[in-house]
Amino acid sequence: VQLQASGGGLVQAGGSLQLSCSASGRFHSIKSMAWYRQVPGKQRELVARVYMGGDTNYAASVKERFTIFRDSAKDTANLSMNSLKPEDTGTYYCHLDAFDYGKGWSPGRSFVTWGQGTLVTVSS
Repeated sequence: VQLQASGGGLVQAGGSLQLSCSASGRFHSIKSMAWYRQVPGKQRELVARVYMGGDTNYAASVKERFTIFRDSAKDTANLSMNSLKPEDTGTYYCHLDAFDYGKGWSPGRSFVTWGQGTLVTVSS
């Protein structure tokens, strides 16, 4: 299973960007998809997560500015980022939590995988 992330770039403060993450490969079903952010010297932190049923959660610092949404037909999770701030700068990583196949067509074990990072730079 692979995740392909895209959409990073350079933007001025107050601007907008949209990140996209597509899952490919063989798996039974998705539990959740998420975006994490990491800056040098700090731990990777959760930015936003969307569950298969549609529930979402966000880091407090991005609530009201970022929106995560899924395209279930395409196994894609998009992160719409508005009113960007310099502190949003970092490398953004896509994260997948899913089920493998078990016996027959039943779900099997759960697994997680990460996409490659995409750099977001917000200038002041």
